[in-house]
Formats: sequence, structure tokens, C-alpha cells
Amino acid sequence: MDPAQERLRRWRLVLGGDAADGTGQALYGKDAAMDGALAALYGKGDRPRTDRGGRDRSAGLGASAPSVARWLGDIRRYFPSSVVQVMQRDAIDRLGLSALLLEPEMLEAVEADVHLVGTLLSLTKAMPETTKETARAVVRKVVEDLERRLATRTRATLTGALDRSARVSRPRHRDIDWNRTIGANLKHYLPEYRTVVPERLIGYGRASQSVKKEVILCIDQSGSMAASVVYASVFGAVLASMRSISTRLVVFDTAVVDLTDQLDDPVDVLFGTQLGGGTDINRALAYCQARITRPAETVVVLISDLYEGGIREGMLKRVAAMKASGVQFVTLLALSDEGAPAYDREHAAALAALGAPAFACTPDLFPEVMAAAIEKRPLPIPETA
Repeated sequence: MDPAQERLRRWRLVLGGDAADGTGQALYGKDAAMDGALAALYGKGDRPRTDRGGRDRSAGLGASAPSVARWLGDIRRYFPSSVVQVMQRDAIDRLGLSALLLEPEMLEAVEADVHLVGTLLSLTKAMPETTKETARAVVRKVVEDLERRLATRTRATLTGALDRSARVSRPRHRDIDWNRTIGANLKHYLPEYRTVVPERLIGYGRASQSVKKEVILCIDQSGSMAASVVYASVFGAVLASMRSISTRLVVFDTAVVDLTDQLDDPVDVLFGTQLGGGTDINRALAYCQARITRPAETVVVLISDLYEGGIREGMLKRVAAMKASGVQFVTLLALSDEGAPAYDREHAAALAALGAPAFACTPDLFPEVMAAAIEKRPLPIPETA
């Protein structure tokens, strides 16, 4: 196909074949099938339409599981996995297909990803017993993929942070923390030699196998936080596998649930959550605060869009009290690849004034954020935050 014809073909697929598309291009074979799959989801209505190839088309997938299953198979055949995941998400949102996910044969046909897991978790109460095992298998596949991608780097990053957080005054040469050593010895600067003569060396220690830090993940399980709940559960399991870190995982809406005893299996953690409902951040922080025994060695990570349904002043006082006691407090508006969701900007500004700036964090950045909190250095806040 010559370049001009190829451009027309692509524009025809983009514009959808209405009379006003202006291409005059007919589609055949695979192109026609791709166009039909797109039209079923993104067509303008349920009325029949005829494209320029003379073929009747209609928007909508219909209500039957067989037709949706065929459509899912079609899009997996014609589009890459990343596009399939977007189209599935749009189909659930635009066409109300959530109920069909309660059927095992439907779950076997979908492309599993974080967003699908969030949808399944929101349906657990309505899920029949015949579907639950299939749903767990889908969730486990996504969780295991995430663990393979995130675990090694997370452990390596945090192990280094734990080593560096144990400072020693007589370090070996390779363990000298040059930035802190120079800062502590600036008064010994010799202008004539343009150098610092260090009187006191500051070095990195080596973390032993005993518990060095305590981490509390406090996760908002309101419906908008679904992807964050999935990622936080995986990271919680990874942290819990490190002997130098004592990890607690708490989820909340208007009630508070401690899922720490299930951290050996993040799938159990996820099925222990209940997406949706209200939000009481103050109550959740009160629960976490009561379980802090070593404030100076504790990191509390609040993952929430900050829409507080509880006592706002109480929430802020608890954060201030924890920080005053030496706790490193981190506020994440989201832990996902999607950027910041809608969030309460007034509460975010109030937390920032307390020294706990709120920002969205990607899964790839999370190990660096935790490492900075462990070492008590400034957090690597993205410029777009």
C-alpha cells in the first residue's frame, strides 16, 4: 500500500467510518474486524450504522456473556496487551460490564492487570462461590507479576538504606559518609590549601539482622484508591520479608482493619480489604499511633486521597504529635502509575505545613521514598507533585 493510502486507512480506523470522516476508505479482512471491535466499545450509540464498505455496524457489546467473551478474544488478537487493558477498563466503565466479571468463563477471557484486580475486589461481596477461585487465580497472577518486577529492587534499595542509617564514628575508608563528614568539619577548612582537615569521621554502619526500623502502611480503601491498595499490599509483603524491618499493614474506611498477620500472602491481604465506603483517617491514625513503640525508628506511610470523613483537627494533631516524637511521616496521595487522583487540597496543604507534604508516587519511585524516610533525609518528591 502506498503511503497516501496507508494514511487514509489509519485515519479511517481512527475516525470510525461516519459519513463525515472524509476518507472514502473501505476496510476489509483484519482491518474490518479491528474496526468492529473498536466500534462496539467506542461507537456513538446503539443505532445500526453502515460504513463505506457497505457493512452494517452497531455500537455496544450487548448484554450476553458469549458476545462479550468473543469481543475480549478479538481485542486480544488484534491489539497489544497494554491497549487491551485500556479497552477492558473502558468497557467496564462505559458499558457496565462489571456484573459479567462474576462469571468464571468471563474471568478466564480477560487480560489481567492492576485495574481488573481493583474491580474484582470491589465485587467480592456479590461474587458467587463458583467464581471466587477463578478470581483468586486472576488476582494471584497479577500479584506474582508485580512481585517479580518490584521485589528485588525494593530489597536492595532498603537494605542499603538500613546500612547507611546505622552511623559509626570510626568507619573504614570505604564506609565513610563524605557528605556528613565534610559538613561536620567545615570549621577545619584551610583556605591556603582549599581543603578540609577532618577531625571527626562519620561513616555508614552495617545493619545487623535484628529489627532496625518499623514501618506502618496505613491504606485508605475507598473506591478511588483501588490500584494503590493493590501496590501497597505487594510492597507490604516485600517489606515483611525483610528481617531488619518490622512491617504493619492497616487498611481503613470508616472502620480500621489490621491485616499484618496476612502479609505472607498479599492475595489474602487483598481479599481482606473492602473497597468503597467512607473514610475516617483520624481513626486509622489513632490506631497506628497507639502501636508505635520506637518513634525515632518508625516510618508511617499514609496512602489516601485525604477526603476526611472523621475529625479533621484530630487527624492533623495526630500527625503533628507523631512527627514531634520522631516518627518519619510520609503522605502519598496515590501509589500507582496514574498520577495524583482527585484529592482534598486543603488537607494536603495542612499536612505540608506540618512537614509531611502529600504527593503521588509511582511503584518504581516507592523504594526511593522509603529509603529516604529510613535515612531521615528529604523525600524525592516528583517535580509534578
